[in-house]
Amino acid sequence: MFRFLLVASAFIACAYAASQSDAYATGRSDSDIQPDGSYRFSYDTSNGIAAQEQGVGGYSASGGFSYYSPEGELIQTSYVADENGFQPQGAHLPTPPPTPVAILKALEYIRTHPQYQEPAQGQQFVRRQPQVVRKPFFG
Repeated sequence: MFRFLLVASAFIACAYAASQSDAYATGRSDSDIQPDGSYRFSYDTSNGIAAQEQGVGGYSASGGFSYYSPEGELIQTSYVADENGFQPQGAHLPTPPPTPVAILKALEYIRTHPQYQEPAQGQQFVRRQPQVVRKPFFG
């Protein structure tokens, strides 16, 4: 029985050690938080992930991150987050299609032609009595 426990625990220890070899270590980590709410942080890992950010808590932030895709391509993204929302930038991000020419012409027409304002009419509405139409009773 003792031999079985010894062999089983050795097997479990080897399996645990093998699974730990896939873990990634943090190569560099730095952070700074100020009393006024401003902050900055950055880190790098051994598998190529890197990130950095600076900002003022709850108001704005800017930074970026990078990593390697499963195909081995370096993916880099930078961003700004402020009153205009989150605005990422990166070569891998999709871009919207160009605006059709007809829409551009319509927008230019709207911009160059102010809205038509109907003149105020000076008519006053007069309340009239309803007219009663009497039909003859056929009975």
